[in-house]
Amino acid sequence: MAKELLGKVLVRRIRKELAEELFGIKKDLILAGIITETEAYFGEDDPASVLATRGRKFGRLMHEEPGITFIYMVHANWLLNIVAHPAGEAGAVLIRSIKPISGVAYMKRLRGTNNDKNLTNGPGKLTKALYITKELNGIPVYRKDRLWICDGPAPERIYTSRRIGVRRDLNRDLRFYILI
Repeated sequence: MAKELLGKVLVRRIRKELAEELFGIKKDLILAGIITETEAYFGEDDPASVLATRGRKFGRLMHEEPGITFIYMVHANWLLNIVAHPAGEAGAVLIRSIKPISGVAYMKRLRGTNNDKNLTNGPGKLTKALYITKELNGIPVYRKDRLWICDGPAPERIYTSRRIGVRRDLNRDLRFYILI
């Protein structure tokens, strides 16, 4: 699933009440970007998995229905994961980076930066730019509501590496990214 999400479009709808509070506009606001980087995480057998390090209660969503969000905070940043696993197992895909394609000016305001290159090139940066918080935890990304994923350009080439910032890792490449 981590590879399959590359090139898809992550869409965030900020409803008009919140858009008015944040930006003074009286309509729904759409922010979107092409997913350019992901990392795969597994259940108890993955030493880097939040499920393994913080216990089953914290990571219960990793056992739930694939296609829902699993959002948690690390180092004062919300991180967006999509639950993805075979039946009877646990797992999620961390969305690490997007290429903004809609609502860029609002993303910059949310992040407090004018730097296009570093706007959404990290998991905490993209959640700030899209105003993704714990309130979106556990929602399905296959329904067009407040946060969803839809088809985008198919990647020509997918690159791989070890996961970023992981000290105890599995012996395989679990980070996937595209260059666009």
